[in-house]
Amino acid sequence: MMQLNSLDHVNIRTANLADMTTFYTQTLGLNAGPRPPFEFGGAWLYCGEQAVVHLVEVEAQPSLNEVQIEHFAFLASGLSSFLVRLKTLATGYDVQLIPASGRRQINVRDPDGNHIEIQFAAEEQADLESYYPDV
Repeated sequence: MMQLNSLDHVNIRTANLADMTTFYTQTLGLNAGPRPPFEFGGAWLYCGEQAVVHLVEVEAQPSLNEVQIEHFAFLASGLSSFLVRLKTLATGYDVQLIPASGRRQINVRDPDGNHIEIQFAAEEQADLESYYPDV
């Protein structure tokens, strides 16, 4: 019987490859890495050894109305330093506390408007009041 083990990657079409690559590397801390020699432009962005975001360069930006996925999410650690990075880069975000679990969600949008959730364990402590967005 087939069993899913984990999410491998997210594939995002963009006409804005440079800005998207910058966002995912500077804001989320992914690393640009090796990519097969496809006949189209793009970038693979890595979390450790795994290429988790595949950017595919297209001529015309797809409409957000064409997208069927509302968001994708990463589990992360280092909540306080991530909030400082968002402030430093003047990246808009919102903070959600998940009832009962205590998990913290930081929601951001990439340059193309895609919604990305970064989820932190309840044990991650941060003075969230001082980090609510004012950018």
